[in-house]
Amino acid sequence: MLPHCNKSVIHAIESNKCTMAALLSKRLLTRLRLPFAILALLWGIQLFQWSTGIDLGFLGIFPREIPGLKGVIFAPLVHGGFGHLLANSAPFLVLGGMVMFFYPRIAKTVFLLIYILTGLAVWTFGRSVFHIGMSGVVYGLVAFIFWNGIFRRNLKSIALAAIVLFYYGSMLMGILPVEEDISWESHLLGGLSGIFVSFLYKNRLETDEAPKKVVEEEPESQYFLDRDTFEQTREARKNDGRWG
Repeated sequence: MLPHCNKSVIHAIESNKCTMAALLSKRLLTRLRLPFAILALLWGIQLFQWSTGIDLGFLGIFPREIPGLKGVIFAPLVHGGFGHLLANSAPFLVLGGMVMFFYPRIAKTVFLLIYILTGLAVWTFGRSVFHIGMSGVVYGLVAFIFWNGIFRRNLKSIALAAIVLFYYGSMLMGILPVEEDISWESHLLGGLSGIFVSFLYKNRLETDEAPKKVVEEEPESQYFLDRDTFEQTREARKNDGRWG
């Protein structure tokens, strides 16, 4: 009987593992849907520019000019070439996927806020040139994930912050004005937007981050005799007619 029981237990464990893996894969694919859709849009726009020869750079942010405000919406969708888009694609997919997977309750709001705040900040403080590309949003996502580790201080957020620091720490150089044709303002202001959004939502914890409530039961007091002893005796006396 024992070997049969062991086989049953092993089978149950393996079945549970398969079920958990399937659920995890399904959840991952579901939460990566938005980053993939946005990435597909970026590549579609770049292919349109390449195939038609039309330069959509005029849709970028042009600071402190009213027509340039349209770039707050459109600038991150337009890139200067396939090299520019390729440099932003992998980080955006990875970082966007991390936010969507590990912070699902606030992920869409976080992405939208970083997107809009970065654009408005560049329009307000940037140089008077057209600013295009998704890199400002990418820097915002890096900052959001990293500073979550500082503001939230739970195991998950600290681990994600360490991963981001390890893989994307070199991006810090991108906030310096070292190359004239790179919008370092987008990088810097995107990072600051990510920090602000991280602080803004530091208390909006996910289900797996919420502290578990432990209810401690009071130890039952010890009595020399059962607590019902005297009550039972009293009832017995009433039944015997000794009590009026």
